[in-house]
Amino acid sequence: MRALALYGATTLGSLVLTALATAPTGALTAPHETPEARGVALAAERARTTPPAFGACPASEQLPDTVRCAAVKVPLDYAKPGGRQIDLTVSRLKAGGKDAKTKKPVPRQGALLFNPGGPGASSMYFPLVAGTPEWKNIAAAYDLVGYSPRGVARSAPLSCTDPKGFAEAPTQSPVNPSESYKKERIARAKTYAQGCARNAGEALRHYHSLNNVRDLEVLRAALGEPKLNFMGASYGTYFGALYATLYPSHVRRMVFDSAVNPDPAQIWYRNNLDQSAAFEGRWEDFRTWVAKHDGTYGLGDSPEAVQHSYARVRAELAHKPAGGKVGPGQLQAAYLKTGYYDDLWAMRATALAEYLKGNPKPLIEQAAPRPEAAEDDENGSAVYTAVECNDAPWPTDFRIWDRDNTRLAKRAPFETWDNAWMNLPCAYWTAPRQQPVDVRVAKGALPPTLILAAERDAATPYKGALELQKRLPDAAVVTEKDSGTHGIGGGANACVNTHMETYLLTGKTPVRRAACAPHREPNPVSLDERALPLRGIPAAV
Repeated sequence: MRALALYGATTLGSLVLTALATAPTGALTAPHETPEARGVALAAERARTTPPAFGACPASEQLPDTVRCAAVKVPLDYAKPGGRQIDLTVSRLKAGGKDAKTKKPVPRQGALLFNPGGPGASSMYFPLVAGTPEWKNIAAAYDLVGYSPRGVARSAPLSCTDPKGFAEAPTQSPVNPSESYKKERIARAKTYAQGCARNAGEALRHYHSLNNVRDLEVLRAALGEPKLNFMGASYGTYFGALYATLYPSHVRRMVFDSAVNPDPAQIWYRNNLDQSAAFEGRWEDFRTWVAKHDGTYGLGDSPEAVQHSYARVRAELAHKPAGGKVGPGQLQAAYLKTGYYDDLWAMRATALAEYLKGNPKPLIEQAAPRPEAAEDDENGSAVYTAVECNDAPWPTDFRIWDRDNTRLAKRAPFETWDNAWMNLPCAYWTAPRQQPVDVRVAKGALPPTLILAAERDAATPYKGALELQKRLPDAAVVTEKDSGTHGIGGGANACVNTHMETYLLTGKTPVRRAACAPHREPNPVSLDERALPLRGIPAAV
């Protein structure tokens, strides 16, 4: 599902290969004696005995010298662990620091791996959060480890089309697409799916969530960790939950931030429909806030009036793209982000207001494609598509897509059709489909885990957090009430951050449920997007 993201008993030394290849204790849906399970065992043992050599990071990563980088080899196909190997790029900042009160060194608690979701996002930047107040105490106790999952960036990168063509602009984005436009998008989806198959060849089938789980197990072994400390945001919560299901005895601490609904019936077609429906409510939140500050922006004193202003800009861009590059498609993509992060609200409202006053520059700056990002954006889209299409069955008859999205668009027009077009290549996918694993762990089989959720999150609707808690019975849920920011750990809410820090440092969670008041509403002033808090926003948007 499309998601912008935030910045995702026995020690390994005593494990024998047969133990890794059989079902871990407590798993209700377990890896059986399969070639893939044996491949994971072999790859993990190989990584443990030949750990990666960390050194200076490549200049392309733009990381400071304090952060060190390495590559961890994993099999492309775990059923053939001696076959083709791919390198996963990894970044690490070692634990270090003193307790703020005692001034004594903080005992190291291991490595904390982070995945920001997507699918298609890298967390190579993750060690940089050590410099922020919200992460200081955690960084003192944990090595902060980021990585690029398979297919992403320098980790055996996937590509489905020419990046220049992918960044084509301006484009249209009709709320009520015509039959001719639907036929055009069907043709584009088929071409894109064919491009993925052509460029990746037989390797394409190996980019999916179960292999992301297997890679995570190898990364754990490569870092010399007897048990996994992991934080996943958005999509990262899904394969984190898969890991917890398949390897519950290998988990030490696990944070699920903005949880995907893991019900197998939801993966991924229905989750995307639910996401489109939820974005309508979040879009109304933005418009309500803009109307509240009509004295600043002059876009209307009601959500309906603000919608009228937005529709007016959209109609003008359809006839005359701003700067020759910002059409309705680029406008929609830029304003979709208001559903993820309310710290973008002031910027986006200012851009609309200025455009209607005759100054298109802020809108162009915020919405026009950046040529320098085209390659990364196309790569993120390719990984997103490959993982979601490979993970589960999708409807292969466009009439089903047309029926479901036509119905949904009547009550949720903001994102529905654009989300459908993004996922439509899955209708024409040629690689084999996985059957989603039933995420579920027996009570007591998994250490306490922590789920963070914003009540009005649109990208991963709140019911997903509650569904995940049902399936991981020892998990606690911390809810930010009446808020919709996507990815709340380490963000603007001190209450949420206290729960997260307490859990990671002590293992203690609230009793089942805890609630935090919403963070403060944005100030109605224009902000520089580059000055926003560090985030790992994936390219697949």
